[in-house]
Amino acid sequence: MAQDHPALADTSSLAGRWAAVARKIAFFAALLAAYIGAQLGRMWAVRHAGADWSELGAALLLSAALLGLYAGLARSLERRTAQELAPGAIEAAGGLLLGIALFSSVFGLLHLMGVAHWQGVSARFDVVPILSVSILAAVGEELALRGGLFRLLEESFGTATALALSAIVFGLLHALNPGATVISTASIALEAGVLLAAAYALTRNLWFPIGLHLGWNFTEGGIFGVSVSGGPAAKGILSVSLAGRALLTGGKFGPEASVVATVVCLALAIVLLTLAVRRGRWLPMRGQAVPAMARRGTAS
Repeated sequence: MAQDHPALADTSSLAGRWAAVARKIAFFAALLAAYIGAQLGRMWAVRHAGADWSELGAALLLSAALLGLYAGLARSLERRTAQELAPGAIEAAGGLLLGIALFSSVFGLLHLMGVAHWQGVSARFDVVPILSVSILAAVGEELALRGGLFRLLEESFGTATALALSAIVFGLLHALNPGATVISTASIALEAGVLLAAAYALTRNLWFPIGLHLGWNFTEGGIFGVSVSGGPAAKGILSVSLAGRALLTGGKFGPEASVVATVVCLALAIVLLTLAVRRGRWLPMRGQAVPAMARRGTAS
């Protein structure tokens, strides 16, 4: 039997690798484009519906469409079932409560420092619009950045590289937000990019970072009524004010650009990553030995 020509074999292997790269790029690009489109759709609903509950309904429908797209891309491009989207009510609830507690602790620290001040409960508040924005952002950004970019980078380069690169991209995607600065971009990369990737690395379930993201954003805008990632401040349930150096208040970008938020989130990220390592869910670079526990963790 004639043997395959080595050059042809190498070409075939190279073509296969490039095809895999193209599928990963298409996966992430499709999710990111769909999320941007969903945000435009939500804004269209706000302008034409004029009712808070209509905006919430639009956000829920668009989020469901993004989840369906993710599952469809996993099946068509990767030939697999998206196990990371398996029903996870406990994970989502745990992430939500953690996000609420996390941002509340940031405000508590700012209060102790004399930076944050409470004036009581607001006479009126914009909870439903903030909830709508928070839901769509949490679902869309986690699907694209953690389920898409981080997961796909991790498969090829390991957890450390995926963590660093996805965090940088996440920070840069917020660099064009109103009030953004070099400090706010670095803060988003470190506190949110690292923390949310750590949340996924530990659980291998997207509902945990989705809940965490939602809890943080809603608490920031819906409860405390401060700017979320440079967006306009809404009426929160609590009437609060921030006064002090931009390094502590976050300036026009909001408390997410505060050094306090960065330190608190990085501390939690270290805890989650330590747990991920202990449970064998930290994946080394391709070519290095993968512990049996890590392989089981990826499949769970």
